[in-house]
Amino acid sequence: MFYFLSKTINFLVMPFSICLILLLIGILSQHKKRKKIALLLCLGGMFFISNTYIVNKALLWWEYKLVNVQDIQKTYDVGIVLSGGLMNTPKFNSDHPGLGANADRFFHAYWLYKKGKIKKILISGISSASWMENNKGETKQAAQLLVQWGVPASDIIFEERSRNTYENAIFSGRILNKLFPKGDYLLITSAFHMKRSYACFTKAGIAVDAFPANFYGINYDLEMRDYLVPDGNMIRYTNMLWHEWIGYLTYKAVGYC
Repeated sequence: MFYFLSKTINFLVMPFSICLILLLIGILSQHKKRKKIALLLCLGGMFFISNTYIVNKALLWWEYKLVNVQDIQKTYDVGIVLSGGLMNTPKFNSDHPGLGANADRFFHAYWLYKKGKIKKILISGISSASWMENNKGETKQAAQLLVQWGVPASDIIFEERSRNTYENAIFSGRILNKLFPKGDYLLITSAFHMKRSYACFTKAGIAVDAFPANFYGINYDLEMRDYLVPDGNMIRYTNMLWHEWIGYLTYKAVGYC
């Protein structure tokens, strides 16, 4: 029930969804003042969530700090990769993989493995039932690429039950406690997702170090258009970041992290 409610509420409170609701109110309302307020709020909201300067500032504030590979001074028993956007293969009968928006996560796991920073790679997360039935789940596809790149299959571990970050921590923790008790673990996920993930693993009693990947916030010199011209890509980043904030607060409220 929590899973269903979280997804439903998440959709309703997304910034873009709110703007659409305000637009609908503005169009349908017969009250002139209410119509004007709703349309102005919609316009202001759309500018806010599509503004490069504002969204980038929010990303830089929220994302976990960068960790350089050369600064890692020990070898971890397991690198834990959280799935969700790792792969984007279009069809079941495709004979080649498609990388997803968060493929940076397992690429960094591969890099860390090759550099001798992690001994094993645990990929955690479930895909939709149809993809799992066709052996096309994200974890399997990512693992197949890792094997082709030279990682022995025996060094890849699967956790294919978890549907969210809380379950990632719980189910991965059970595997780690069984196979590598008192081991050293490195958590690998997107920089924007790391705070919630790290807190979930800590709450579950799994001590991990963080290795953030897939950064969206960029330090760069701004141009005038970044302040004034809306960018549709920023709407996607705003929704992504807002989703993470809602998830973090919800998890805090129910004691998941």
